[in-house]
Amino acid sequence: MNTALKSRPSFSPASRWKIGFDVVLRTVLVVAVAGMVNFLGARFYHRFYLNEQTRVELSTRTLALLHSLTNHVEVTLYYDTHDPENFYPDIVDLVNAYHDVNNNISLRTVDYVRDAVTAMKVKEKFNLPGSIATPNAPPAKDLIIFACGDRHDVVPGEAIVQFKRVPLTPNDSNFDPKEKRIQFMKRPVLFNGEVMFTSKLLALSHAQPLKAYYLKGHSEPSLDSTENGGYRKFALQLAQNDILLNNLELSGDTDVPVDCSLLVIAGPMTKLYEPDLQKIDRYLTEGGKLMLLFNYYSRRQPTGLEPIMQRWGVNVLPDYVNDQASSGNDQVVIVRNFNEKTFVNPLTELWLEMALPRALVKSGPATAPTGGPQVDALVSSSDTSALADDQSTGPRNYPLIAAIEQKPVAGVTAPRGNTRIVVAGDSFFLDNELIEAGANRDFLNYAVNWLCDHEQLLNGIGPRPVTEFRLALSAHQLKQLRWLLLGALPGGVLVLGWLVWLVRRK
Repeated sequence: MNTALKSRPSFSPASRWKIGFDVVLRTVLVVAVAGMVNFLGARFYHRFYLNEQTRVELSTRTLALLHSLTNHVEVTLYYDTHDPENFYPDIVDLVNAYHDVNNNISLRTVDYVRDAVTAMKVKEKFNLPGSIATPNAPPAKDLIIFACGDRHDVVPGEAIVQFKRVPLTPNDSNFDPKEKRIQFMKRPVLFNGEVMFTSKLLALSHAQPLKAYYLKGHSEPSLDSTENGGYRKFALQLAQNDILLNNLELSGDTDVPVDCSLLVIAGPMTKLYEPDLQKIDRYLTEGGKLMLLFNYYSRRQPTGLEPIMQRWGVNVLPDYVNDQASSGNDQVVIVRNFNEKTFVNPLTELWLEMALPRALVKSGPATAPTGGPQVDALVSSSDTSALADDQSTGPRNYPLIAAIEQKPVAGVTAPRGNTRIVVAGDSFFLDNELIEAGANRDFLNYAVNWLCDHEQLLNGIGPRPVTEFRLALSAHQLKQLRWLLLGALPGGVLVLGWLVWLVRRK
């Protein structure tokens, strides 16, 4: 009997058939459940998020624009998809969120590192740097290209994420103990994807870009200069908002053009001629839009624009604000006070960096008369700030940038619509150097979109803070972790498998 038991097979034919049938049945059930889940997901899909770091929630303004979009827009990500520092996965998630709302938005990726042939076709199609038309330009990399019909617009990947430089500590893995100088690393702080993507979709929905004009002839910064004090980046940023900026000289019979959607006057150093001032005053009366930036140097040499601003409700003081408590520097003012009731509300958690800004105060009555211009301070210095030359007033906060709006008055012709003005006591904070500091670039985006009546880009859309999770390990701890992952864990699995084999062998 013992011999019969020993010779009996482990699995009879009936048992094998039963096990096989069970496996097939379970597989069919799993496939069926997966199919039903996909069917229900396609019919009744709602996005949900597992954690705050990975979720993509579009603003109500973006959703409204997407629901109104009827043209097909192809988004091409011209990216190195294996670069861990270019935020490629986050950009893909954002574009997919747009696609989930509107199927007219499609996405394709071209990896210019690993697919050179397709990358060259993209460069030729969109005339990117490095193409046949621009052979001497630096090669393009990490771009988001929005194309609709025969129009396209490009967002540089480096503008999507804002970084700040922070000093390294000995606990950081890339800290070099042999280096004697202070070592820094770039840390991401803001993600501007939605602001830029929505602005591009809005721009493509318009037939033609808006035209803006930049007054020159009074020692203003040059739009072509790439030096620190130049305004090249300013012009490029307006182009990112679908606004073409052209130079303008109000000499002779030249007037502010009829197609001017925005007039920019930045840091004039000499007095404007009276005929020019009259043209600017008339332009504003007709409902013009003006961005006017004074600076430290003109406080002793009036430009002639000060009386015009005074008539519109803002007095530009011939003195600048000093606030060493905010920055530790008597020339730099870190501004954190934003007016939450205005278009700068999305920036309330951020800060601006301004240089020797002149103070602004309201002129005329404290409350605007009925039908008069509405004046709002946009940003103000801290309560510890004071005027540099006038020490008699003591510490207090001072408005540094203001917004003025005049709605049409009955009986007054305003062919250009509502008059809108943004006046600032500093022009340096938007030059090639300081535009990169803090939220200076973001402020410019919001200001020009408010001035040009691009209301879709204001409420509810702002740069999103980047949450960075870091695990600080010393070199010794990294070595221990490497042995644990590459040695102990695989070795433990091998030992456990060997023990199971011994038990089953017995």
